[in-house]
Amino acid sequence: MKIAVLRERAAGETRVSASPETCKKFIALGAKVAIESGAGITASISDEEYRAAGAEVCDNPVVGADIVLGVQGPEPELLAGANPGAWIVAGLDPFGKRARIDAYAAAGYEALAMEFMPRITRAQSMDILSSQSNLAGYKAVLVAANLYGRAFPMMMTAAGTVSAAKCFVMGVGVAGLQAIATARRLGAQVSATDVRSATKEQIQSLGAKPIFVESVAGIEGEGAGGYATEMSEEYQKAQAELVSAHIAKQDIVITTALIPGRPAPRLISDAQIATMKPGSVIYDLAVAQGGNVEGSVADQVVEKHGVKIVGYANTPAHLAADASALFARNLFNFLSAFWDKEQGKPVLDEEIGNAIRCTQGGKVVNERLLG
Repeated sequence: MKIAVLRERAAGETRVSASPETCKKFIALGAKVAIESGAGITASISDEEYRAAGAEVCDNPVVGADIVLGVQGPEPELLAGANPGAWIVAGLDPFGKRARIDAYAAAGYEALAMEFMPRITRAQSMDILSSQSNLAGYKAVLVAANLYGRAFPMMMTAAGTVSAAKCFVMGVGVAGLQAIATARRLGAQVSATDVRSATKEQIQSLGAKPIFVESVAGIEGEGAGGYATEMSEEYQKAQAELVSAHIAKQDIVITTALIPGRPAPRLISDAQIATMKPGSVIYDLAVAQGGNVEGSVADQVVEKHGVKIVGYANTPAHLAADASALFARNLFNFLSAFWDKEQGKPVLDEEIGNAIRCTQGGKVVNERLLG
């Protein structure tokens, strides 16, 4: 069983899908590991560290590979030489990169989309969306704090008192919860909102103030796997009114709302931005999926009405070392959980296998891609 790790080619991608730690663990399972030369440089991992862990470092690791690991799905031409039926295990963006998924099928590869991992207890350690979103929420607050022209915590000095910054987090998934925690650590007054009523207690547990629509009853906003769903027009109108009044008082706003397979929902309009104080900052974590904020542009600081709007297309890539370490553990936890010692390879069960498998036997097989 040979596991190959390619250098990431996507623009702005600094992460790598295996660490020296996970290479050692794969080798302990009986696998051979081949790493493309330079694959870890942007994540502060040298070729020598991979060699010390027992991996082969070469220019073309894919030849003879049974499993190819990636942060983002490799282009099909990079897979030439892999064994027939080889697994491609990565964040594949199946909705956004459907042509690539079709190409994997045509080439006979078994493509496993790690972002399709079901949110069940036994799969938590395999969930790349959670591990990377956690870091993204942290980084979003730091970037916003850096752009904000004032201090976050309240400071009482001989020259007078500096008021604490007011930070509002919109969307309380993994990224939102970490954003709340980080802003609190920096000393801000934090509030948060979400369409899922179950998140109210989570917000309060982190010491933040929940901002929720109370006048529209019976709307829970939670879909399969704990993800948010689209809301009724009545709820959206009530939420917009509440949020508009609240946003006008904020110094920092972090937006994190995403719906799998759909464009990011619009949370903040240009008119709402115009009500904010000059010098305020908005970080749009969903900018790569169309953005939660009107006018946000990936990897640029846009200034509108005196408000700075920013959002990285790939926020975890700005914390490459830690993001790579966590991503690599997610992949190892996944493959090792299904490792069959007698066969010397992983054998998937139906629950997780059917959820993440996009292609098999020359066909696209995932129900989410066949609708």
